[in-house]
Amino acid sequence: MGVGSGSEGVVPGARGTAHRSGGVAGGARTALEAITGRPLSFLRSSWPWRSLAYLLSGALFGAFALILIDVMVIFSVPAAVAVGVLIVMCGGFVIGRFERWRLRLVDTAPVPDPHGKPRDPGARAWFLARFAEQTTWREFGYALAALLALWWIDLGVLALSCWLPLTLISGPFQPSLSLPLGLLATVAGIVMLPVTAYPITAWAGARAAVARAILSPRDAELIEVVRSRARLVDAFELERRRIERDLHDGAQQRLVALTLTLGMARLDLEPGSPAAGRVAEAHEQALLALAELRELIRGVHPKVLTDRGLPDAAVDVAGRSPVPAEVDIDLPGRLPAPVEAAAYFVISEALANVARHSRASHCRIRGRLVGERLLMEIRDDGIGGADPAGGTGLAGLADRIAVVDGRMTLSSPAGGPTVVRVEIPCG
Repeated sequence: MGVGSGSEGVVPGARGTAHRSGGVAGGARTALEAITGRPLSFLRSSWPWRSLAYLLSGALFGAFALILIDVMVIFSVPAAVAVGVLIVMCGGFVIGRFERWRLRLVDTAPVPDPHGKPRDPGARAWFLARFAEQTTWREFGYALAALLALWWIDLGVLALSCWLPLTLISGPFQPSLSLPLGLLATVAGIVMLPVTAYPITAWAGARAAVARAILSPRDAELIEVVRSRARLVDAFELERRRIERDLHDGAQQRLVALTLTLGMARLDLEPGSPAAGRVAEAHEQALLALAELRELIRGVHPKVLTDRGLPDAAVDVAGRSPVPAEVDIDLPGRLPAPVEAAAYFVISEALANVARHSRASHCRIRGRLVGERLLMEIRDDGIGGADPAGGTGLAGLADRIAVVDGRMTLSSPAGGPTVVRVEIPCG
C-alpha cells in the first residue's frame, strides 16, 4: 500500500512499538523469552547487545546518581540523613521514568506511566498529588533498591561474566605465559566470549521483570485507564454522529434547496443571456459543493454504516474505489458501534492507500467474527514494500485500531502482495 522497504510485523499503534522480523530471536518480546525460547538463534539476534546496553546503562547511571547524592549530602552535613532521604524520594520520579524508558531495551512491551494528572495547576498541587499516589512510594522503594543493590549487581554480573574471557584474551601480554600459550589463551577467550551473553541476558531479563512488576500500573489503575479510554471512544462516536446529523439535516438540506432554486432560475431565464450563464455556473458550483458535502458526511460517519452495518458499508466504499475490490464480510449480526466505525475506517483508508500507492489491479476484503473478536484482512496484488514510517497512513490506522484495544499487522514484501490484518475485540 506504500512503497518502501519490505516489512512484516506489528504496526506501531497508540500503545506500543513496531516489532519487525529479523531483529529479535524468534519473534521474542523479552530478553528472557529470547534466551529460553531459541538459545542458539539468540546469539545471532540483537538481544545480547540490548542486554549489555541495559546493564551498562544501569551501572553507569547508578554510579552517577550515587556520586551526586553523596556530594549533595556532604554539603548539607547538619541534615545529611533528611536531605539524603528527600533527594532519593524526589529522585524516585526521575529514576522511575528513566527505568520505564530503559526497559524497552530488553522488553518490547511498553510500560505506561501510572501517574495521574494533578487536578490543580502549580508545583504545590503537583507534589501533593504525587506523594498521595502509591506509585510514588513504589518508585521510592525501587530507587532505594537500585541505589543500594541493583545497579551494583549489574556491575558485578558484567565483571564476573567478562572476567575470564577478557583475562584469556590478554594472554600474550601476561609475562607469566609464553607466546604460544598466550596466543592459545587468546583463542580460548575469543571462543568463550559469546557465552558471556547468556548470564548477562539472563540477569538483564530477570532485572527487567522486577522493574516492570514494581513500576507498572497496578491492575486497578489499568482498569481505570481502559474505562477512561472506552468513555473517550463513546464520546468521540457520539460527537461524530452529531456532526454527521447536523451536516445532513442542516447544511446539506439548505444546499439542496439552493441547488433546486438555481435550477428553477435557469429555466426562467432567456437561454444565452449573460444572467443565464452566470446562474448556470452558480448552479454547477452548487451541485459540486453538494457532492463534496455528501462525501464529507460519508467520511465523518456514513449513513449506510449506521443503517445497515459494516458489510453493506464496506460494499459501498469498495464500489467507489478506483481499484476493483471484492468484499467478503460474513457477520452474524450488528457489532458494537465503535467496532464498526473503526473497521470501516480501516477499510476506507486501506482502499485509499491501495489506490494511491500499490499499483494493484485487484483488492480483496474479508471479515469474520471468531469468538468475540472481529478478524479482517485487506489484501492487494500490488508491488508491496509498504512501510508504516513512509507517511502512507498505516501508522494512523494502527492508532485508530489501538483506541478500541485492537491489533493490526502488516505483511508487505517487495513485489507484493500487501496484506493488512486487523483484530478487534467485540465484547
